[in-house]
Amino acid sequence: MAEAKEEKKKDGGNSAMLKIATFIVDRRNLFFLLIGIALVFCGIAQKWVKVENDLAAYLPDSAETSRGLDLMNDQFITYGSAKIMVANITYDEACDIREDLKERSDVTMVSFGDDTGHYNNFSALYEITFAYPETDEKCLKGLDEIKEMLSGYDIYVSTSMGDQAAEIIAQEMKVVSALVVVVVLSVLIFTSSTYAEVPVLLLTFGASAVLASGTNFFLGTISFVSDSVTIVLQLALSVDYAIIFCNRYKEEHRALDIREADIVALSKAIPEICSSSLTTVGGLIAMMFMQYGIGKDMAICLIKAIFFSLLSVFLLMPGLIMVFGKAMDKTRHKSFIPRISFVGRFDYLTRFIVPPVFVLLVVGAFFMSGKCPYVYGYSKIVTPVLNENQIAEQRISDAFGESNFVALMVPSGSYDKEAALMKELESMPEVDRCQGLANTEAMDGYMLTDSLSAREFSELFNVDYEVSELLYMAYAINDENYAKIINGFSGYKIPLIDIVMFLYEEVEEGYVTLDDDLLDTLRDANAQMQMARDQLQGEDYSRMLVYLNLPQEGDETFAFLDELHEIAGKYYDGPEKILVAGESTSQYDLMKTFARDNTVVSVVSILAVLAVLLFTFLSAGMPVLLILVIQGAIWINFSFPTIQHTYLFFMGYLIVSSIQMGANIDYAIVISGRYTELRKIMGKKEAVIETLNFAFPTIITSGSMMVLSGVAIGRLSSDATICGIGQCLGRGTLISIFLVMFVLPQILMVGEKIIERTSFEVSVPIKLDRGFGTVRVDGFVRGQINGTVVGEMHALVRGEVAAVVTMGGLREENEGEDGENRPLLGEKEE
Repeated sequence: MAEAKEEKKKDGGNSAMLKIATFIVDRRNLFFLLIGIALVFCGIAQKWVKVENDLAAYLPDSAETSRGLDLMNDQFITYGSAKIMVANITYDEACDIREDLKERSDVTMVSFGDDTGHYNNFSALYEITFAYPETDEKCLKGLDEIKEMLSGYDIYVSTSMGDQAAEIIAQEMKVVSALVVVVVLSVLIFTSSTYAEVPVLLLTFGASAVLASGTNFFLGTISFVSDSVTIVLQLALSVDYAIIFCNRYKEEHRALDIREADIVALSKAIPEICSSSLTTVGGLIAMMFMQYGIGKDMAICLIKAIFFSLLSVFLLMPGLIMVFGKAMDKTRHKSFIPRISFVGRFDYLTRFIVPPVFVLLVVGAFFMSGKCPYVYGYSKIVTPVLNENQIAEQRISDAFGESNFVALMVPSGSYDKEAALMKELESMPEVDRCQGLANTEAMDGYMLTDSLSAREFSELFNVDYEVSELLYMAYAINDENYAKIINGFSGYKIPLIDIVMFLYEEVEEGYVTLDDDLLDTLRDANAQMQMARDQLQGEDYSRMLVYLNLPQEGDETFAFLDELHEIAGKYYDGPEKILVAGESTSQYDLMKTFARDNTVVSVVSILAVLAVLLFTFLSAGMPVLLILVIQGAIWINFSFPTIQHTYLFFMGYLIVSSIQMGANIDYAIVISGRYTELRKIMGKKEAVIETLNFAFPTIITSGSMMVLSGVAIGRLSSDATICGIGQCLGRGTLISIFLVMFVLPQILMVGEKIIERTSFEVSVPIKLDRGFGTVRVDGFVRGQINGTVVGEMHALVRGEVAAVVTMGGLREENEGEDGENRPLLGEKEE
């Protein structure tokens, strides 16, 4: 027995790998301690991870949306706002509510009137502006108080303030994660051969998930997409690693005790698992080349997650096997996975039919997927579930129509140009209305930027003309406009907003004294004007809101955005000085990045996987055939939205196509590798049958987890991005499983000559292994054996066999003069 163990160790790999495996197994308590400390830290650090909830934040810095948002953050203040719809009330009741809202000290403006845009079908819509910037917690506190005040009514609230959407997604993903745990547990029990291996696998998965999630803290800020789906995708992508090691251990444990089997299995599994992970990492690396930053964000998070999965399998799982080894021996059970020989027989019978049909299907899918109706915003997507915010927005939209506006930013300094620009825009059919300083009414019919003479100002504020003249003189001196002082003030006019705010400053500094009534009027006017200036006028740029009669996205909307630049450019020496920000602009920018990223992701993922496959199979033909199958699965996957006439959020394609190419290719590798090995000793039919029976447990284990995880994400998330990723991932994996089971075997059989002729494997001298006495043999054998054989065999013997065969059979093969196998009588030539 000792000799057999030593021989087994030698076969397990080189001495260096065995030494590493021995150190890991024998020092398992040290690794338990180190990993335990890391888990405690990561469990705490999970709370420190910052999450970015705005997809526009990941646009390139050169994108107009990024430049526009930076400019608005630098030069303007956006005050908190909310839309509140109160349903099933009369107009008189709606007016009473408006007055109650106006009386609140934290509310500066309430837009409501008798027009259909604010009261329709017994529903009232209030547009509320708070007295604080939208990032101030006082806005959310005030909104909560308003909700409480209106709790007796049927209300719907829509606002961009706070992180309510992120909180909803977090709650949804908790449900998804719990469901995925149940799915994983069920699949592992179904596919296991011993019940005690299930906790080993679960503890390994759990540790890797906590380590990956906690170390996101070191990345600074991650996207809400990465934060939501990384753990689920990590499980789906890396479940094979632990299963490969576990199966290796069980195989070695047939002849070795727990420790020895653990060491040998680990020494064999490390290179095998690392090789398997390369294709997945290769597919994910393609996402790092995306111009849209969220691809790099997700790629880093997922690659890091795979690294920690490998770390857990190599450092933690060997120790867990030592702890649960005896329990694994005691809880063995019959495998629940059936043999699928009928699939192999079907594949053999259809080997000349399926490949041409598949080629035609792939060509059609290529063109259909090219017409996939991608969208770049959420307005056209309907998710299976709706959260509270989505329901409110839908109800408001149903009652009062959709609202779409963009912020147009132009160089400041000329109120007249702003007024002329807005007048031209409002004359266009695509524009509903504009709002800027130049068309915002201040008082008594005057707009904020209307220029008033000293006499007009005195009449407006009911002050003596002489006082008004002195005020205008002080303004001219402050403005260093000495010509007006010399030439007189008869024609000197100052914009209302400028003179009022100047007067308020003079009063505050004690240079001017007003009576109480006039002072109150001035303070109210200054407060309103200051808020308007904060929102609409910066140091270098002015901002105006353009409300559109167009949907948030679409060719017509995007074309008008280009036209908007041209129109504004006429007033400001070219469109390059004009910036437009808003949902429509963000989606236009996303469309532009997608045009490039689509090509980059496809090409880089294929090249990365191709490079790995070339070194794996040492053949140029085999990688091309495997990639054809998986790329065909991708094209078929993204043909479904075209066929079903449903919109697909563009990110679903970019992310899922990378994952599908990098992860699902492993299924094809398992089948092709096993088939190539068996074809050396078997005919095509037997090789295909045995290959599928061998590969099916691995594929159904990891594949079913990925499919069900994708379905859970797609059905239970209300966020269009996450929902789209889940739906496409689940459907794509299912298609990949079907193709590698029912199409790939036929392609391998038909393409054998291509694979052989494109092989660049270098032949090396064969070294014969010899032994005498009681010798244990494991592996693919070609040579002579003289003696009694006890064990399971799958071999072709040229010579005489006299043996008792159980759980199988023995038959004579017809063999030609050239030594090649010939089919039995009645069989057709392959």
